Amino acid sequence: MFQDLQDLLKEEETSMQADREGVKKALTSTCQEVLGRNKHHHKEWISMETLNMIQETKNEKTAINNSGTRAEKAKAQAEYTEANKQVKKSIRTDKQKYVEELATPGEKLQEKEI
Repeated sequence: MFQDLQDLLKEEETSMQADREGVKKALTSTCQEVLGRNKHHHKEWISMETLNMIQETKNEKTAINNSGTRAEKAKAQAEYTEANKQVKKSIRTDKQKYVEELATPGEKLQEKEI
């Protein structure tokens, strides 16, 4: 008798859990279709090439975490390190270009005043 009651309660819990998950999935998918994915706003001076490189480094990091053997992990870590260096270099270059573009109108104005 007691076992039957416990089984009944477990079934109700799992059905409520399944119902909750179904509602959650329906709401989430509908919101994503209507509103779209939440886009991360990046700094305006970062170029699209750099953003693509950042995504590649994220993929490299995932490869590190999914590596099975030590050798695979070491290889993936080396690839990630190199990609990360390239991203940092590209970001520095993008920022330098942005600062120079901001300074150019001020320099031209200063030249006209002199």
